[in-house]
Amino acid sequence: MRATLALTLYHLALLARSQRWAAPLLLYAGLLAVGVRAGQPLLDSLGFAAAVLLPTTAWLVRICVTAEPAAARHCAAAAAGPSRAHLAGVAAGGTAASAYGCAAVAVVTGVSAPRSTDGGVAVPVWPAVGAGLCGVLACVLTGVAVGALCNRPLIRSRGYAVGATLLGTVPALALGASPANAAVSGLARASAHGEVHLPWAPPLAALALAAAAAGAACAVAARRS
Repeated sequence: MRATLALTLYHLALLARSQRWAAPLLLYAGLLAVGVRAGQPLLDSLGFAAAVLLPTTAWLVRICVTAEPAAARHCAAAAAGPSRAHLAGVAAGGTAASAYGCAAVAVVTGVSAPRSTDGGVAVPVWPAVGAGLCGVLACVLTGVAVGALCNRPLIRSRGYAVGATLLGTVPALALGASPANAAVSGLARASAHGEVHLPWAPPLAALALAAAAAGAACAVAARRS
């Protein structure tokens, strides 16, 4: 556990120094600027902020698992094991995306109106923030699953990996069985009725999905090392 944590911090430091975090952040901020307006219903805006975080997360995971030169990657794998080394990269991408999401929830809460979609019902702010954070968590974990499955070591070709990552975010958001879809749809329904319930099921389902995807990627990393 300590080795994985240390490697995760290493990957986060590598991400910060490389400035590769900037492009996903600009994408996320741009999407928020287009989709969120001051005075819009709070829960609807939180749902949008969570939804567009999914492709951002998948991109960040890709950056983190491919940022190291091959020699550095082999050294980390030799020191801590290839599975732990790869898991640290996946975890770093998810951690960075979570930071983006928490910042977005704060901004969206500050500019949105705590009202239902039709404006007729007042929405309690703190429960809405909790529901928004659950939605963010579900979308981050689903994005982690997409990023883990669509990049090295499962897909080694850069072109195929980029295409798979982009295409993989579509069903991850659109399919009714997706935890991200369930979380965003739940926020939309809550906004329509003006009632806030913490959506625990989607984040738990997304956690199981992310764990399975990361486990599969780490197992392949161990075999191919």
